[in-house]
Amino acid sequence: MDDLTSKKCVPCESWVPPMAPEKVMEMLQKVKDWETEENLKIKKKFEFKDFKEAMEFVNKVANLAEEEEHHPNIFIAYNKVTITLTTHFIKGLHENDFILAAKINNLTSHKEPIS
Repeated sequence: MDDLTSKKCVPCESWVPPMAPEKVMEMLQKVKDWETEENLKIKKKFEFKDFKEAMEFVNKVANLAEEEEHHPNIFIAYNKVTITLTTHFIKGLHENDFILAAKINNLTSHKEPIS
């Protein structure tokens, strides 16, 4: 199995189709605790001790997203953070979404997702 964290997000071309549902399911096996939304997005919820810890995580995600030039949607509710990834340009999922998901998992490998 290839390690997604060793890869770098690459710019998408407009002719690239969104990932097929079978490939989405295969890629989900590589990013622990991420879920798909209609095979168009992937999402994960994180819970932290308090607001400050949640914001520290969000800032790490923001820095990582800038490095990768691939930006998630982030929703914050006190100590809970939900990250959603999709490739807007192709209106679906691309390997970039899974690369960033794997790297986000590494930011907080000691944290467990919430349901």
